Amino acid sequence: MPLEPELQRGGPGGAAHHSPRPLSQTDPFIRVENVSKSFGTFQAVKDVSLTIEKGEIFALLGGSGCGKTTLLRMLAGFEDPSAGRIFIDGQDMTGVPPWARPVHMMFQSYALFPHMTVERNVGYGLQHEAMTAAERRDRVREMLELVQLAPYAGRKPHQISGGQRQRVALARALARAPKLLLLDEPLAALDKKLREQTQFELMNIQDKTGVTFIVVTHDQDEAMTLSNRIAVMDKGQVRQVGTPTDVYEYPASRFVAGFIGAITFFEGVVESLGDTARIAVPDFAGPQATGTVQARPTAGLKPGQKVTLAIRPEKFSISRHRPEGPNVLAGVVRDLGYFGKDSLYRVALPSGGLVSVHAVNARRAGEAERVADWEDAVWLSFDPSAAILLGE
Repeated sequence: MPLEPELQRGGPGGAAHHSPRPLSQTDPFIRVENVSKSFGTFQAVKDVSLTIEKGEIFALLGGSGCGKTTLLRMLAGFEDPSAGRIFIDGQDMTGVPPWARPVHMMFQSYALFPHMTVERNVGYGLQHEAMTAAERRDRVREMLELVQLAPYAGRKPHQISGGQRQRVALARALARAPKLLLLDEPLAALDKKLREQTQFELMNIQDKTGVTFIVVTHDQDEAMTLSNRIAVMDKGQVRQVGTPTDVYEYPASRFVAGFIGAITFFEGVVESLGDTARIAVPDFAGPQATGTVQARPTAGLKPGQKVTLAIRPEKFSISRHRPEGPNVLAGVVRDLGYFGKDSLYRVALPSGGLVSVHAVNARRAGEAERVADWEDAVWLSFDPSAAILLGE
C-alpha cells in the first residue's frame, strides 16, 4: 500500500511540495567551492559553488548535458574535480575514494541483482559491515518496513512492479545509514501516475530518516514537488538556487524563467517608476489598448531601460466581457486545447503576437458555457504583481 502524502502544500504552477524541515544555522552539511570539471577540452562543470543543509532534499535541475550528473558523480567520488573542493559534513573530500565517503548513490537503473530476493538485495551492502547476523536481519527488516515491502521480502525483482523495485533500491541505499543519498533520475523509468505517487513516498521516507537527499532530474515538476531547494543548471553553470517558489515566481534570468514552466516573453521599455513600473510593450498596443503595462518594479530599474516582460499562462484572466482595472488586452482565440482540469487558449493580439492562457475548468463540461471558443473575441487581464520584469 502506498504511503499517504504528508507535509505537502500547494506549490508554484499547481505543483505540491512538502514543507521544508527546519534547517540548522551552523555550517552547511555540504559545501561545493568553485568546482570545475573538464574532459579534455570540454568543460562539463564551470566554477560551481553551492551549500546544502543537513536534512534537505536538494534538486539539481537542467537539460541534457548541463553538468548535473557530472556534479553528482563528483560528490559520490566517481569523478575528481579539475578545480575546487567539496566538503561533506565538514570533511574535505579531496582524495577520498567513493567507498570511504558517507555517501550512497542510487542509480537510474536501480541495479538490482535479478537472482536475489528482495530481502537479499536490501541486505547485500551489509555483508561487510561490523554487524552480527541478527543485527543484519533486523536492519533489513527495518528497511523493508520503512518502504512498506516486508510482504515481498521473498520475491525476485521481476516479480514486483517498477515502483516496488524503485523502493527496493532505496531501501538498499538506506540500509548502510549514509549521511548523504544521491539519486540520479530516480523516477525516470516510471509512468506518470506511478511517478507522482512515488514522489510522495520518497518525501515521506526522507522525512522519517532525516538523510540528506540530492536528486538529479531534468523534470521540472519532479524537482518542484520533491525538493526544499533547486539549483537550475545550464552549460555547466548554476543559474539560480532557490525554493520552488523562488525559481518559479521570481526567476533570476530569462533562461530560468523559460526553463521552469510555461511562460510568454515580450520586449518592453521602462517609461516611468513609482509604486508600479509603467512599461511600454509594443506587442500590447492596439485599437483598444494603450500598449503600456503596469508591473511591480524590481531593484535597479531605470527609466528608458529595455526589459523583458514575462507572464505565466495561469496569471491571465480570460473573459468575453471587458474587465475593470489595469493591464487589459483585446484578442482573438486562435487555438484551444482541452486537458480536463484546465484549458489552454492561444490568443492573438492585434499586433500579431500570441499569448498562452490557462483557465481552470472548475465546472463539468456541459454544465456551463466554455469561456471562449475558436475565433471568439476575448479580453485578457492580469494583475501588476503577476508580471515578471527581467533585465537580461
